[in-house]
Amino acid sequence: MHLFSVVLHRVSGEAGTVPRLDRLLAVLTAVLWGCNFLAVHAMLTHFPPLFAGCIRFVLVALPTMVFVPWPKVRVRWLIGYGLGFATLQFAFLFVAMDTGMPTGLASLVLQASAPFTVVLGALLLRERLSGRQVVGIVFAVLGMAAIAWQRAEHAALLPVILTLLGALSWAVGNLCARKAEAVNPLHFTLWASVVPPIPMFALSLLFEGLDAQWTAVSTALPGDAWIALAGLAYVVVFGTVVGSGIWTTLMRRNPASTVAPFSLLVPVVGLSLAFVLLDERPTPVEIAAAVVVVGGVLLGSLPRRPRRRAQADTGSSAGSDRGDTRPARMSSA
Repeated sequence: MHLFSVVLHRVSGEAGTVPRLDRLLAVLTAVLWGCNFLAVHAMLTHFPPLFAGCIRFVLVALPTMVFVPWPKVRVRWLIGYGLGFATLQFAFLFVAMDTGMPTGLASLVLQASAPFTVVLGALLLRERLSGRQVVGIVFAVLGMAAIAWQRAEHAALLPVILTLLGALSWAVGNLCARKAEAVNPLHFTLWASVVPPIPMFALSLLFEGLDAQWTAVSTALPGDAWIALAGLAYVVVFGTVVGSGIWTTLMRRNPASTVAPFSLLVPVVGLSLAFVLLDERPTPVEIAAAVVVVGGVLLGSLPRRPRRRAQADTGSSAGSDRGDTRPARMSSA
């Protein structure tokens, strides 16, 4: 509860200009995405992790190719985003959760994508870092190191590393999204789901085998896999289509800096629901590290402030002329 109050206080401060309805919708989206991690947990009780990822994106890709307009971006950036954000992120995350990563902690550690994005943007796109962003990144790294150390004490370090690799893959996808500059981020995100099915199926065939795939499919309907199927349906409908649809709408109606902090409620919801429904009990060290990580992610994600009023006025004028067409960062599983 302390973590929730800290995050809600910081989010409220950043979102003072957002209309009340939009704030409620942003909180609703965070709740939907926080529940997404429990849905993934349910899905993995029956389906092999890589095969589950393949099915998830097939169910999104098929209607997308029929009903969603092409996002009008360069194909290479769409493929890069689909491989980074969709394929590798969820391959690492699903395998991590299948091999012992606690659901609540997974929702937290995956937020490392934010500082990863800032660092990669500085290294590859030559974006300048502010002192506040550097401090935020340091705090987030220290929090992640504390969680990794605590997990290593329980012989469960590999799932944390896999989740961090998923966050890094997400960050690479974010850079591709920035370069794509899609006019409609939702169309761009949905079309990215066309990329993962083939590589994920190939990875599943290589590491999980055809027998595991066939067993999962053949026993899904006649067996007791209704919880896994419900989890799959939730991930596709509410986690992907509804959640992404609301989020991109909010990002188009409001400044990104006032909406983005609401994504920090995702790990709070994930940790809380895992505590209540899955009986996951984070240690005091992990709770303290979670507060540090969330604070660090918030600091590292906030935009740089202009040094002078003249620069601010010039930037505002240029920004209003060009418009901000970069796709919004999304925080869902």
